[in-house]
Amino acid sequence: MIIRLLSAALAAGFLAAVVVTGLELTLTSPLIVAAERYETHETHQAQRGLPIVLAHAGHDHATPDAAPEWQPGEGLPRMAFTALATLVGAVGYALLLGAAILACGREPTRQVGLAFAIAGFASVALAPGLGLPPELPGSEAAPLVTRQAWWVMTAAATGMGLYLIAIRRSLIAILGGLVLLIAPHVAGAPQAPEATSELPAALAAQFAARSLAISFVFWVLIGLGFGWAWQAFARGPARGTAHA
Repeated sequence: MIIRLLSAALAAGFLAAVVVTGLELTLTSPLIVAAERYETHETHQAQRGLPIVLAHAGHDHATPDAAPEWQPGEGLPRMAFTALATLVGAVGYALLLGAAILACGREPTRQVGLAFAIAGFASVALAPGLGLPPELPGSEAAPLVTRQAWWVMTAAATGMGLYLIAIRRSLIAILGGLVLLIAPHVAGAPQAPEATSELPAALAAQFAARSLAISFVFWVLIGLGFGWAWQAFARGPARGTAHA
């Protein structure tokens, strides 16, 4: 069972990573590079003493005297690290998806994998994105720790809410699921501090929309790929025994 789970997750993760890496390099990486130009310009202004507050969704900016963070070089190194990060994330999410399907007592098929993948997209990307949309470098954002805490809370509450509504299906479970779906957004996502940024709003909106669309494709491929691979890696002796 574990070997089959790992094999299916590796196959689904590799399939999703190949397609999504191409989409990222084509659709979102150029926007990140463009945003980094604004971020670099603002950093130079801050080092000259202008009162500009910088924050980014993925990291906190260092002071002018701090050592710069390591980043892969432009071109092929950056593409390689993007592909590697996407592959690792895809395999990890495929493992979680497969474990969730089995824990719920479902037989992994392409249809079941797709249904659970849509729930995974809603939990990990869509619901958190309603309060904390994907952000470009140079975007204003709340402190990283508070954003991470809200993201984890929202993803967990959404996943549990969908489980209660779709799997348990009793009246109390459905009501509880609806409360869990709504609660993180009633509490509200951490708000970014008020500060000026040269990053165009249209660029940020375009990045958020493309990121969510790519995430949807990512999850769909993981779900379909896992369901297909699980059936493809079914053990021959087990099938023979069933017919005996």
